[in-house]
Amino acid sequence: AAKIATMLIVWTAEHKEHLQLLAALDIDVVSEFCNVAVQFLRDGINKKVYSSAAKKLGVAAAGVQAAVEGIMFLFLECAKLKISDMDFHDSFITLGLSKELNELLLQVYQANVGMISRVLEEMKMVLPSYVSLQWRLDIQVASRAVRQTLEPKVVLKLTTQSPGGPKSHLLQTDVATLQHITRELEAATRVKPRPPKTVM
Repeated sequence: AAKIATMLIVWTAEHKEHLQLLAALDIDVVSEFCNVAVQFLRDGINKKVYSSAAKKLGVAAAGVQAAVEGIMFLFLECAKLKISDMDFHDSFITLGLSKELNELLLQVYQANVGMISRVLEEMKMVLPSYVSLQWRLDIQVASRAVRQTLEPKVVLKLTTQSPGGPKSHLLQTDVATLQHITRELEAATRVKPRPPKTVM
């Protein structure tokens, strides 16, 4: 029998937490959050909506923001992976959400998949690309006012290219933070991508 490739969404702990917030909400409220997520994907985020929705529901604005942004992430990942209905349902098994909620999210996604795919393409076009990185080490040594002081700082000049032309960004950090960032990036490059699952 031919193998059919499946493409499941890989959830981070944060994304799981955001989407699991939906389980405690009435289905009509989740439907409204879906509409807000679609609106934000189409027109951009309006943070005032979080506050007004939170006031109406009597909950914290941070919870509304997390839930809506969780839905936005879900829709963007589905469009990026061109996910099938079956894979959509399978991706939700680990979240423990109800079938009704699963169906609602799928329906809203299917109704707006064309727009969401266009948003993804626009995001690809506007992302700046790397051009160059220059750096220098600045050290503040002891002075008459402050003795026995040694404060090395790394100053970075990052140049990127975007549709509007090249742009330079001046960044400053301490050595310990830069070493931590370096370790994290090196660890990320060692992570092997997970191949798509196959079923017989």
